[in-house]
Amino acid sequence: MTEETMETMKKTKAKAFDSESAECLVEEFRGVFESGRTRSYEWRVAQLKSMLRMVKEKEADIVEALSLDLAKPELESFITEISMIRSACNLALKELKNWMKPEKAKTSLTTFPSSAEIVSEPLGVVLIISAWNYPFLLSIDPVIGAIAAGNAVVLKPSEIAPATSSLLARFVEEYLDNSAIRVVEGAVPETSALLEQKWDKILYTGNGRVGRIVMAAAAKHLTPVVLELGGKSPVVVDSNVNLKVATRRIISGKWGCNNGQACIAVDYIITTKTFAPKLIDALKSTLEEFFGKDPLESKEISRIVNSNHFARLTKLLDDEKVSGKIVLGGQRDNSRLKIAPTLLLDVPEDSLIMNEEIFGPLLPIVTVDNIKDSFSVIKSRTKPLAAYLFTNDKNLEKEFVSSISAGGMLINDTVLHLACPTLPFGGVGESGFGSYHGKFSFDAFSHKKAVLYRSFGGDASARYPPFTPKKQRLLKALLNGDFLGIIFALIGWSRA
Repeated sequence: MTEETMETMKKTKAKAFDSESAECLVEEFRGVFESGRTRSYEWRVAQLKSMLRMVKEKEADIVEALSLDLAKPELESFITEISMIRSACNLALKELKNWMKPEKAKTSLTTFPSSAEIVSEPLGVVLIISAWNYPFLLSIDPVIGAIAAGNAVVLKPSEIAPATSSLLARFVEEYLDNSAIRVVEGAVPETSALLEQKWDKILYTGNGRVGRIVMAAAAKHLTPVVLELGGKSPVVVDSNVNLKVATRRIISGKWGCNNGQACIAVDYIITTKTFAPKLIDALKSTLEEFFGKDPLESKEISRIVNSNHFARLTKLLDDEKVSGKIVLGGQRDNSRLKIAPTLLLDVPEDSLIMNEEIFGPLLPIVTVDNIKDSFSVIKSRTKPLAAYLFTNDKNLEKEFVSSISAGGMLINDTVLHLACPTLPFGGVGESGFGSYHGKFSFDAFSHKKAVLYRSFGGDASARYPPFTPKKQRLLKALLNGDFLGIIFALIGWSRA
């Protein structure tokens, strides 16, 4: 870490950020928002262009920070964090005018003559609390949506990734409009101070325990929230697949995703008892091809984020119910916070590893008699953030999509749905709610205001008292959509 970075972090820590500071910040930002500063197309575009310039000019600094926090490989940092932010910025710049345009809406006979539209308006002052596992992507991606929608934004990065948090504080201050966009660093006290305030929306990425705290705090002010949580994301592997391609994609979606420290990383595999040996052999071979005979020395795998998470994963691995189930890996290096890719076969359902999100390089394999039995295994658990299926059976594919509930789903691959801006990214049930990415980010931080336009013409006396029998017949026919009844009422006829 450079001397400049360390000095900045010291200065930041020296400034106490308490409830009073948070209240002043929100009040200041609300005044800026009410002035209309953030609403203009020009301001939004200027901030997005500045953000894009920041990412381009500071790419090396971002890579260094991610390496310091997670030992994240440079190419992985570029692909999964930097390039995705560039793409999100470019998409927002390209589509912003269209996103901001009012959307025409149909009207009904009841409101004739009239026209209608849906106007996207910014919510106001929003809070984004991001996670440590993709500390740059998960911080900046929702900020892009909040800016595009015209809001004032406060970002609270995770203190568990301190180098990236410090970098964000410095570069946001340098490149963006600090009168409406700011970073607050800190840990639990600072986050608590922020959560005491009234926001117009909160987006939180992290675990369910903290998600409940965020939601409880928001409820006091009736503040809407987006919760991006996680869960145990399963991958079902049929026996009719291209095994080489399937194993490569599973490994990419597990150890290629921050060494399994990703909310949509593969959490466990379900396959048949007869196919499991072939799948395990293929996984072993491909893991050695990707990471060598000693994966602890591989430069292609991130380390565990800190000693607390290392201890948590070690506890899962040392559970007496699973310690004898390891078929590959299990090696660990406490001094470097590294754990080798580990496969475990037929771990018990009541083991620790099967009752919490793993968020690391351990991969249990659950076997069933028939591949369709995997559906009941998944349904017996809380709804995951992602669910994956590898098969060439179109009927199985169709049944999987229709019967399994998950935040997102991918057939014959893993995690790539995250890179598709036309798809919403979000959870369901305990894996979260609300979504963002692409236009969904813009929508997440916008209020869809319904507007109906009428002139002074076409004013029907039937809508006003006194309600004579003729008026009543006309109104009932109108509200029932009974065109013949409307004609009869207008000419004074009554139906027998």
